[in-house]
Amino acid sequence: MQTELNKVIAAVEEFYAQETFLLERDLGERTLTHRLAVYVERQFSGWQVDCNYDRLGERTLRLPRGSTISTDDHLGKSIYPDIVVHQRDIPNNLLAIELRKDGNHQPVEHDQRKLQALTDPNVWFAYAVGVLLIVGKDGVSLSEVYAGGVIDSTASRWFAERLDAGGLAGKHDNSAQH
Repeated sequence: MQTELNKVIAAVEEFYAQETFLLERDLGERTLTHRLAVYVERQFSGWQVDCNYDRLGERTLRLPRGSTISTDDHLGKSIYPDIVVHQRDIPNNLLAIELRKDGNHQPVEHDQRKLQALTDPNVWFAYAVGVLLIVGKDGVSLSEVYAGGVIDSTASRWFAERLDAGGLAGKHDNSAQH
């Protein structure tokens, strides 16, 4: 998992080095998500990187009945991860990233539950790793790592320390910490 997380850190580093124009002008999450995906793609040779991708092969990613995740579609069951690293044809799901701006006032629990669902080994489309990134002008204000359907506290601490050591940690909002 550290190999994948190191690649995410390198992508975040390049994102902050290249995208100050967007960050300073407070552009929307979808714009920031796309730009981060560009840098993620550079790190994951041999993998496809997509935004809002809701398929596994020919099947639509759908959550199990009774899920607490609300989604954007009219049926309320499809799931659209912000950024995914996968192999479309096999299918093979490696990494799901949820990105939020630190000014987003919607509850962070929605993205946390989505990453729990996306990494749940009991669902047929499980991703090996999930990462939550809350980004601000000055750096990542909160990050969490998910594996096996739960937050991985050890990996989350390691990831946050690596961001901090690289000068990528912004003001910390501890309200979403567990």
